[in-house]
Amino acid sequence: MGRGKTEIKRIENPTQRQSTFYKRRDGLFKKARELSVLCDVDLLLLLFSSSGKIYEYHAPSVQSVKEFIQKYEAATQTTILRDFHMERNAERAKVEKLCELMEKELRIMTVDERENYTVPSLEVLERNLETAMERVRKEIEHKINEEMNYLENMVREKQEEGYGLCDKLSHVQTFNDIAGASTSFNHTLDLKLGFN
Repeated sequence: MGRGKTEIKRIENPTQRQSTFYKRRDGLFKKARELSVLCDVDLLLLLFSSSGKIYEYHAPSVQSVKEFIQKYEAATQTTILRDFHMERNAERAKVEKLCELMEKELRIMTVDERENYTVPSLEVLERNLETAMERVRKEIEHKINEEMNYLENMVREKQEEGYGLCDKLSHVQTFNDIAGASTSFNHTLDLKLGFN
């Protein structure tokens, strides 16, 4: 009896999904190896698991992944590795420049007495500090308003709870007054009728 057809959709159970991944990965690598040997082709297979781990298979004729990518670049007239390195170097230069600017700002913020500042640089520092103080004041005001709103809501809830208790108390008092009057009336009636 043959196996039933499996519906292709994401496996929800993580343990079963991981088990299926390893079984199918091994099967895929086996097929890639067979294709490479039977047909004498250069082949590169890269897999990234959901945890980010990389699995690779390349044909024995391929020395390394880098060599294979270089061969691909030559065949397609594209530049994958160089573009990647250029992007990474540009990103690194941007981050280094940003770090330098932040360090300079930090040095200026501390106003080192050994430094010889110009009046314009001190004016810029003053404006930056005023802007920062304004932001801090606004944040403090915002936090105070939030706290006040919270406390006002809490007071309002307690007042409503108090009103509710007063209302219940007045109903109980009214009921007791009615029950008390009824009891004394019944007691007077019992006396008049001679029931003791």
